[in-house]
Amino acid sequence: MREERLCVALDYSSRGEILAAARRFGAKVGWLKVGLEAFVAEGPRIVSEVAETGARVFLDLKLHDIPATVGRAVAAAVRSGASMVNVHAFGGRDMLVAARESANATGPSVKVIAVTLLTSLDFRSLADLPVSGHPEGIARRLAILAKECGLDGAVCAARDVREVKAACGSAFLAVVPGIRPAGSEPNDQRRVATPADALSQGADLLVVGRPVTAAPDPDAALASLLTEIQSAS
Repeated sequence: MREERLCVALDYSSRGEILAAARRFGAKVGWLKVGLEAFVAEGPRIVSEVAETGARVFLDLKLHDIPATVGRAVAAAVRSGASMVNVHAFGGRDMLVAARESANATGPSVKVIAVTLLTSLDFRSLADLPVSGHPEGIARRLAILAKECGLDGAVCAARDVREVKAACGSAFLAVVPGIRPAGSEPNDQRRVATPADALSQGADLLVVGRPVTAAPDPDAALASLLTEIQSAS
């Protein structure tokens, strides 16, 4: 039985590795993520091939461009077989609306979600950017914008979820990367959380990559993570 609250990131650069991992994990989790590395290396075809494993595909390209370009890119993403695509909320209202309208016209059941702040950015990192406020407040404002534009949810850190849900409602999806099992290294992530912490905040979908895919024994790592998630329920 699949754990629908878990998405494994297929962060590989070769078709063989991507599809081997998809077959390895696809029967155990609700979602598999195809990100920039895999998409740039193998192109749209890899999305449909991953979808053939039976898991839904989250195409994580973080689209951010003028509205017309993003609209066409979302349509292409839907045609490739993705069940969920994301765009950057910083692209603004017109871009977000274009993404939603394009998805509705191409594949109405496909979820479109907005990236708020990357989990690699913390309060200190924001000092280098022309953005004011605390990460939680920024994520909340961007999530509200995404909700107003008809999007299905937001990508945010675990610590942002309560604010996002309070502002946008319980049905608004909170997709949470930066998940690290207890005792794991954060790597280049800064705003991280354990599965239990993220779920307690109200996360709907946990996105995990290296703690599973780069583990010495990925099957054992995934089994341990699934136990951790189910124990937190």
